[in-house]
Amino acid sequence: MSVDENGFTEDAFPVQDHMVEAFTADDLTEEGARRRDAADPGHRDLFHVPPADGGRYAEVAYLAGNSLGLQPKATGPDLLEDLAEWARLGVEGHFEARRPWVSYPELLTENTARLVGALPEEVVVMNTLTVNLHLLLVSFYRPRGERNRIVIEDTAFPSDSYAVRSQARFHGLDPDEAVVRLRPRPGEDTLRTEDIVDYLAREGDRVALVLLGGVNYLTGELMDIPAITEAGRAAGAMVGWDLAHAAGNVPLRLHDWGVNFAAWCNYKYLNSGPGAIAGAFVHSRHLDDPTIQRFEGWWGNDPATRFEMTPVHRPLARADAWQLSTPPTYAMAPIRTSLGIFAQVGMPALRARSERLTGYLERLLDLVTAGRPITVITPRDPRRRGCQLSLRLDSGSAGALAKRLRHEHGVITDAREPNILRAAPTPLYSTYHDCWRFADALTHLVEETP
Repeated sequence: MSVDENGFTEDAFPVQDHMVEAFTADDLTEEGARRRDAADPGHRDLFHVPPADGGRYAEVAYLAGNSLGLQPKATGPDLLEDLAEWARLGVEGHFEARRPWVSYPELLTENTARLVGALPEEVVVMNTLTVNLHLLLVSFYRPRGERNRIVIEDTAFPSDSYAVRSQARFHGLDPDEAVVRLRPRPGEDTLRTEDIVDYLAREGDRVALVLLGGVNYLTGELMDIPAITEAGRAAGAMVGWDLAHAAGNVPLRLHDWGVNFAAWCNYKYLNSGPGAIAGAFVHSRHLDDPTIQRFEGWWGNDPATRFEMTPVHRPLARADAWQLSTPPTYAMAPIRTSLGIFAQVGMPALRARSERLTGYLERLLDLVTAGRPITVITPRDPRRRGCQLSLRLDSGSAGALAKRLRHEHGVITDAREPNILRAAPTPLYSTYHDCWRFADALTHLVEETP
């Protein structure tokens, strides 16, 4: 792999040519934002955009897709079609529905695999994110003697922290010793790839597992997944990724990068509804490995023999083997709808528009933050971020500011107390005008520094 001067793999997330464009003063006006929307419209028409309850515009400027994606307009009709089969067929819908329930998960496989850069047999849609992490940690966290450390980032999402600490405790280890929390350098907000790689080179013989967020939920930093995966595996560790903020946000090539396992949710950028069923990835080299342990349930059986009701588990060499219970068909229907949109539009096109939108918002925020007590902590390098930009307030509550943005200006963002405001111009449905409205609202709500 070629690595730049900051230790970031140059071919992991290549910079698009359009990122070198400069924004003129006219571009940064409201009229300029609308001109850009006319030239680069995205797919907002496919989604329900909530009405604004404040400000002078009918619809909200929705910049919270990193927390919960908007509902596709096709979700309701698609779900009602599936519900009608229950009314029409009762239990026979398992095999006789237009989309038989017994094989419904298979309708999600191809598009899920394409989305995360996997082989179809490497992915499965099941459970929810932390449940999947626990099931995968049963298989891939294998502490042996001194090799018992779990490496996470200090700003990992709390549920990930709880999961690894409880797994360490389950193995009879002290989580305060077994869990290593990597922190940025003093005075910096995000981790450097070179520091993670250096740690694994120095301490790798004590590391059993690396589990990091592909895109950090708090800072919006996109980790160098291939470089860190390579370093972790070279150190003899298993490497897994929480892709909650990466799936549907950035292009992924999990199979080619050699990732051991990964898990993600489908309700953020993947627009499948609150608490939507999650996804999991297991690399093909592990699928027929007899040393892999896992918890098992009847739905992980080979479909050809599942209904023979035998007492011994007989799985196929697929990620499907990690399934436990009968899948919730009607929770999967919105995922099918959303994955169809991603398959139609394609991640390359979405990533390109994401870079344009995020670059535009960044330039607007440069003007806003120059004289105000606000700092953007997300990396400026497009290769090191998705569409989320995180702002740190030097004073005041991020939650209070988010409420004022919504109720006074019709701008929905996302706050993480005490002082982080997150804004994500999601390329499927966000607009340049949304970005302009957010920046303009900040000028009214945050006073300039005297």
